[in-house]
Amino acid sequence: MNALQRNSIKVFLGFVLIVLFSLLYAYIEISGLSKYFTDAKSLQSIILQLGYLGPVVIILFMTGAVVMSPIPSAPIAITSGFIYGHSWGALYVLIGAELGAIIAFSMARLLGYEAMQSKFGKQINIGWLNSSRHLMLTIGASRLIPFISFDVISYAAGLTKIGYMQFSIATLVGIIPASFILAHLGSEMVENDLNTIMITILLLGLLTLIPVILGFLKHKKL
Repeated sequence: MNALQRNSIKVFLGFVLIVLFSLLYAYIEISGLSKYFTDAKSLQSIILQLGYLGPVVIILFMTGAVVMSPIPSAPIAITSGFIYGHSWGALYVLIGAELGAIIAFSMARLLGYEAMQSKFGKQINIGWLNSSRHLMLTIGASRLIPFISFDVISYAAGLTKIGYMQFSIATLVGIIPASFILAHLGSEMVENDLNTIMITILLLGLLTLIPVILGFLKHKKL
């Protein structure tokens, strides 16, 4: 199999993934299921009714929320913590987020990476992010900040030279703290309302962003 055939297969697989998830998102919107992804209490009632299948659905929902950007992932993570506690709830969120990130990364890699290489060459000059190690650090740090789009980072990473293993490790390390925090907040929902929890998440994100900004400014100065 020559390079042209391999590239054609990659592009075909990428388009298949895009079509499948586009159809799934269209069904979610048309059927009215989208409202359950934005309302933690409604989502909780659905998951509770599923019994032993609940964890599987949490993982699938989390995966879909990462791949399909308009679907928020925070209510799913909070629901997982509320129902299954901060330990098991965090584990289900972690698995779903990691799977979703890998799928999003794969879609960008299959469709866009070869095009980027043919247009800009193998060594795209993006400063300190031209290093795989720095890319890993950036991806890991971005996962700690709630208001930086998890989905966009995954898609953008697929266009860089970072490998699957490096991306997966950076993502896993970065989302462990966020998964446990969101699941823990969900487990505390009995005593706190959702608005209070979301404000807490934003404040945690701001605190996480401070060292990232300072590090960037220091590097720029050097």
